[in-house]
Amino acid sequence: MAEKITPFLWFDHQAEQAVAFYLSVFRDGRVTDVKHYSEAGPGPAGSVMLVSFELFGREYRALNGGPMFTFNEAFSLQVDCDDQAEVDRYWELLTADGGEPGQCGWLKDRFGLSWQIVPRRLLELLNDPDPERANRTVTAMLAMTRLDLAVLEAAADGDSSG
Repeated sequence: MAEKITPFLWFDHQAEQAVAFYLSVFRDGRVTDVKHYSEAGPGPAGSVMLVSFELFGREYRALNGGPMFTFNEAFSLQVDCDDQAEVDRYWELLTADGGEPGQCGWLKDRFGLSWQIVPRRLLELLNDPDPERANRTVTAMLAMTRLDLAVLEAAADGDSSG
């Protein structure tokens, strides 16, 4: 059954390259359909208009819509990671070849799409019943680019040496 809400990503002309990149990074996905522009345009007839794909069972669409719209941080995709190794893997892959690290676990990939690479444990630390533990976690997180779970845990425990 089709999802009721599907993320729709607008690219200038790199939809195919972006989808191939995301499928290589996440390894649990597939292209489900490719549509081409007809003689009616607005893209060149025969060129790729829309790539439908799945990542971890979620549907996405990637449109080659032209240069008039670009991504910004108002929209991001969050990746929940089981451990630091998974955080590091996604961080390295998504910032490679022109991606840019951001603050607090955020980054932009080489296509300009924003991602949040987050260890699942962070949400537990942020929701700790002890507000001081949660506050120390937030303070540590705000000083980071790539999130470091060991440093976050140490901060929550009151150990500033990380």
